[in-house]
This record gives sequence, structure tokens and C-alpha cells, in this order.
Amino acid sequence: MIISEVQLRFFTNMTINCRGKLLDLSVPKVMGILNITPDSFYDGGKLTSEEKVLAQAEKMLNEGADMLDIGGMSSRPGAEIIPEDEELSRVLQHIKNIVKKFPAAIISVDTIRAKVADESLKAGAHIINDISAGRFDEAIIPTVAKHKVPFVIMHMQGLPNNMQQNPQYQNVTTEVMDFFAERIAACRKAGISDLILDVGFGFGKTLEHNYTLLRNLKYFSNLNSPILTGVSRKGMIYKTLGTNAEQALNGTTVANTIALMNGAQILRVHDVKEAKEVVKIVATYNHQ
Repeated sequence: MIISEVQLRFFTNMTINCRGKLLDLSVPKVMGILNITPDSFYDGGKLTSEEKVLAQAEKMLNEGADMLDIGGMSSRPGAEIIPEDEELSRVLQHIKNIVKKFPAAIISVDTIRAKVADESLKAGAHIINDISAGRFDEAIIPTVAKHKVPFVIMHMQGLPNNMQQNPQYQNVTTEVMDFFAERIAACRKAGISDLILDVGFGFGKTLEHNYTLLRNLKYFSNLNSPILTGVSRKGMIYKTLGTNAEQALNGTTVANTIALMNGAQILRVHDVKEAKEVVKIVATYNHQ
């Protein structure tokens, strides 16, 4: 594994600039998930109207969400990539509605496409969250750089439609670390200042890979960028417990606690209130 001295510095800059809205990550933040999709693994098909999306956004913001992550294409295992126009039609009006009703809200858009990113940012979004880390659409990196917004880059082996078909690694931690080193270099070269790293729990990983990464999450702090953790109600939790996504809230809380103890700065969740409680308890524990 080859990582430059610059990339190995410990993460010290705990603030990201979301188009003039500064987000201080010295206390971890919570990102609420708004899936505008019919087929997401847990909440697909629930937000079927503009009124329901606004109501869910309001609920999450009232519960303390520090940002909202809007997605128009499911990335659950087995999901197919939908047409670009369909993805845009799903998210764009909702972004505009949330910006209008909740002007103080920080909005992230979950997309792998440059055009969706560009149109979303023009509509008032503040962050782009790309599960492909700029590999699906190479134009997304210069697009993010042009808008001068934070970029969430995630590790994924394969694509959603095939990522869980026998994923293999020699050493999952070092391979994900190497992936980030290369992606960080590409993003920095393009001029992106604020990067956020997501190791991609459940994206081309077995149960063992997921828990190895959770256990080793602290090592990714060496890459000098904040860590986002997305384990909410995923298979790594409910399969371990022998339940399902609907019954995985308690397990999610446990996994989020471990993630914060191991250095995560952002929790991406379906359940904001419970995640904010985790943040408060871990912050209190760490400062006593």
C-alpha cells in the first residue's frame, strides 16, 4: 500500500464548507436519508408525493438532522441503473421544495451522474454523495470542483446489480485504503477541497468484510478527510441478528455507536432521533 506523506497526516480540519454554510465536525453530525425511489431496501416507495417528502424532511430536521441526503436511484444489492432523466425527475423538484421551505437546511444529493449533480447544485443543493467515487461518470469530479462543494466518495466493488456476487479481497482494509488514496489524489488534482470518505458498508462486501472495516474504521482517519458511516438498517445488522430491516433499529444504534467510537464524523441514517442520541452519549463519554 503506497500513500503519500500528505495523505497520511492525521485529520485536523474539522470544518467543511457547504456553499458558505460551515459544518463543524468536531462534534459528529447526522445525515437523514430521503430516498425518492420505489425500490430502496428499507424505505422505497414510502415518499410518494411532494407533501410526504416535505413532511419527512421537516420531521428529520426537527429531530436534529444536520443535513439531508436525497437520492433518486436505489443502490440496494441487485438494483439496476435507471435512465438519467428519470433520476432527475425524481429529485429536482423535491430539492427546490426543501430549499424554499427550509432555507437553512444543508442538502446532499446521492448520485453517480454529473448532470444530476450539476442540476441539483443549481437548484440549491450543497453536497454531492457519489457511491462510485467519480468512477461511473468521470465528469462528476470536475462538476463538483466547479461548484466548490463537498464531495462524498464511497468505496464499492462492482456495481449495485452485481456487487454482492461473491466479493473478494486479499485484505479489505488495505484495499479500501488504497482505493481512497487514488481517488483522493484525483479529486484534489481537480480542485475539490472538501472530501468525505465512506468505506461502503454492504457495497461489494461480505458480512466479515463489513465488520472488519467497522473494527478498523479508525485507520481511515489517517487520510486527512472526515469519515461518513452508512450502516442504517443494512444486511450486516439484520442478517447478524436474524431479523429484517424493519427490526434493525436497535442494531443500527449499536453499530453507529461503534462507528463513532472508531472515529466516524457523520452518520447517514433513516432514524435521526436515535442517531442524535448516540452522538450525544458518545460525545459526553469522550469528554469525561
